[in-house]
Amino acid sequence: MLVLFETAAGYAIFKVLDEKKLQEIDSLWKEFETPEKANKIVKLKHFEKFQDTTEALAASTALVEGKISKNLKKILKKIVAKDAQEQLAVADAKLGGVIKDKLNLSCIHSPMVTELMRGIRSQMEGLISGLPAREMAAMCLGLAHSLSRYKLKFSPDKVDTMIVQAISLLDDLDKELNNYIMRCREWYGWHFPELGKIVTDNLTYCKCVRRIGDRKNFSSSDLSEVLPEEIEEEVKAAAEISMGTEVSEEDISNIQHLCDQVIEISDYRAQLYDYLKNRMMAIAPNLTIMVGELVGARLIAHAGSLLNLAKHPASTVQILGAEKALFRALKTKRDTPKFGLIYHASLVGQTTAKNKGKISRMLAAKTALTIRYDALGENTSAEMGAENRLKVENRLRQLEEKGIRRISGTGKAIARADKYLHKSEVKTYDPSGESTLPRVPKKHKREEEEEEEGAPAPKKAKKVKVAEVKEEEEEVEVVEEESEPVKKKKKKKEKKQKAQEEVVLVEEEEAEPATSSTAAEGTEKKKKKKKKIKETEDED
Repeated sequence: MLVLFETAAGYAIFKVLDEKKLQEIDSLWKEFETPEKANKIVKLKHFEKFQDTTEALAASTALVEGKISKNLKKILKKIVAKDAQEQLAVADAKLGGVIKDKLNLSCIHSPMVTELMRGIRSQMEGLISGLPAREMAAMCLGLAHSLSRYKLKFSPDKVDTMIVQAISLLDDLDKELNNYIMRCREWYGWHFPELGKIVTDNLTYCKCVRRIGDRKNFSSSDLSEVLPEEIEEEVKAAAEISMGTEVSEEDISNIQHLCDQVIEISDYRAQLYDYLKNRMMAIAPNLTIMVGELVGARLIAHAGSLLNLAKHPASTVQILGAEKALFRALKTKRDTPKFGLIYHASLVGQTTAKNKGKISRMLAAKTALTIRYDALGENTSAEMGAENRLKVENRLRQLEEKGIRRISGTGKAIARADKYLHKSEVKTYDPSGESTLPRVPKKHKREEEEEEEGAPAPKKAKKVKVAEVKEEEEEVEVVEEESEPVKKKKKKKEKKQKAQEEVVLVEEEEAEPATSSTAAEGTEKKKKKKKKIKETEDED
């Protein structure tokens, strides 16, 4: 049996001397404890050294992809083809299949072979002569670096780490500038408070303070390079009648040093923004066209890299940056956020509040496509980004015009959409439940009804109340049987209730004839009135 062993220095082919010991896989490592024992099992037959790193890289990439390099093909034809009857032990089963197809050599790959390879690797210095440990380590390190670069397809133009650092620095500079400008305005405001209201631009304010210093110098100085004529005259007039306090020259010099810092940081920020814009157009041109360089850079920085951002779906890109709001909404079972960092894109900003959610969803879908094209595509053109932006703009125009049009196809024909009519029973609201007026007692209601109808109301109250009294008596009897010690109290309560009910019944009986008599009197009066009206009509 022959063994093909790959190293960073070259290819080695070993001849197995004792194949019986290879059958014992569990104890095979004991045979490779020392170089002497290893030489009894395996013997070096041929070693082909690589000439340089490029050849080693080409050979290693071919092995990774499961292909045979030209150098390996020559070695196998020269040495292994002579002993065609013997098997060739290979570390990679895929490579063994390719060798068998192209060179018609029988290859073997099994757990026994992997254990054998491990033993050879542990005693490589003793088995392969002329390879010191230092040289071998340097070769391994160099080949590992070059192989990793090849795998990543390393290109200095595609380094998105620069974008992450640049956008982070830009945000830090904005914070520092705000703090410095606020301190400068507050500090100089003690001396000349009117200047802060007249000059609103922060950079212009600092340039004025840097050039003039004390407010007494405003009248004799020329600020035409910094301010327009109208504002300059207003500032000079305000300086003469200012309410500010007097300050020393040392205070003015310190304020001017702070203004110098603000001006320098502002210039550096403008330069850094140009650098970021150029890097974004080089690395992610389609993403830059879709959402702008600042929003695109923040998306890349939030994801960690352009490749990580390309792995996110469109729904994640839409709410990237609003994680706290998302988890709070999920926890409280409320509506989830519709947008995150993508909210600052120009296309979302120019829509109405009603359509922001729809546009952000469509923009996120198209942005996800452009990110993947930038990260994984070989073409660096920005045509795809321009086409997708045009689609989003057309959709935005349709939403604003409130025209329901088809996006697919020609996009010219208006889609037929019937109005949705919700058919349901209309329930009217009864406002009587909200009335705060006192309710009319039942007695007065009955009297009014009897007056209107002119007939006595049916006497049902007595029967109902008698039935209620009987039910109460039955309940009291049941309770008395269950609890004997409480009988006396129950009897007293019963007597009181009966007495009250009798009084109520007597009052109702007295009220009923009175109501009937009043009703009869009302009817008689009406008849008299009708007779008088008829007599007057006859006389006329």
